[in-house]
Amino acid sequence: FYFRNKHRPFLLFVSFLHVHTPLVTTEKFQGRSRHGLYGDNVEEMDWMVGKWLLDIIDKECLKNTTFIYFASDHGGSLEAHRGNAQLGGWNGIYKGGKGMGGWEGGIRVPGIVRWPGMLPAGTVINELTSLMDIFPTVVHLAGGAVPQDRVVDGRTLLPLLQGTVQHSEHEFLFHYCGVFLHAVRWHQKDSGTVWKAHYATPVFQPEGSGACFRRGICPCFGDGVTHHDPPLLFDLSQDPSEANPLSADTEPL
Repeated sequence: FYFRNKHRPFLLFVSFLHVHTPLVTTEKFQGRSRHGLYGDNVEEMDWMVGKWLLDIIDKECLKNTTFIYFASDHGGSLEAHRGNAQLGGWNGIYKGGKGMGGWEGGIRVPGIVRWPGMLPAGTVINELTSLMDIFPTVVHLAGGAVPQDRVVDGRTLLPLLQGTVQHSEHEFLFHYCGVFLHAVRWHQKDSGTVWKAHYATPVFQPEGSGACFRRGICPCFGDGVTHHDPPLLFDLSQDPSEANPLSADTEPL
C-alpha cells in the first residue's frame, strides 16, 4: 500500500482486533505483561503500531507529511472475563465503561496525534473532541470542503492541534447507547464549566459495582436502565468521576 501511494495523498484506516475479546495474542507476546492476557494483547498491538505502521512511514520518508491519529471507539470493557480472571481495561477515575452510553468511562478515551514538523511534540490538549471530527479533519487536510447540503456534526481538529484556537468547537455533545439518547454534555463557553445531564443510566449488577457483571454488558433500554426525570446533573469540571449529582439545593443555577 505504502509503495503504491507514497508519492500521492493516501488514507489508511487500520482497525485492530486487539484489546477486544476474544484476546487473540500470538505466542511471542503471551506472558510478556504483568497484567495478564489483556496486557499481553495491549503490548502486541503497541508492537504492531510501531513495526507495521510508524517504522515503515519513517523508512519511506513520509514522517513529516503524514498525519497519524490513534484512538479507541470506547472506554475499556469492565465485564470481560475468563473464569474468575478479569480481562477488561481500566478507566481510571471515570465511572462505567464500554457499552455505557452516558458515563465518562464509556466515552472518554485518549487520542494520540503524530505529525512531526507540523504539530509541536509533547503537547497535551484537555479539550473534548469526537471521533466524528476525523471526517472533517481529513477533508481539511485534503484541501476539500465538507458537504453543505447536510448537517455535519464533526469539526476539524487542525486549529485545536495547531494552537490557533484554545477550545473545541463542540458546545454540545450527545451520547447515545445504541439508538437511545442517554446523556448530553454542555460546555458553557462563558464560564468554562462542563455540565453533563443523564436521562438514562445502566442498572449496575451487582449494585455499586460500576458495571453489569451479571449481564456481561450493560443494555441500552428496558429493565436494564434507570430513567431520570429530572435528569441526573453533574459538573464535570469539578466532578469528573460523576460521583455527586447536583440538585436545585446544591446548585441554584
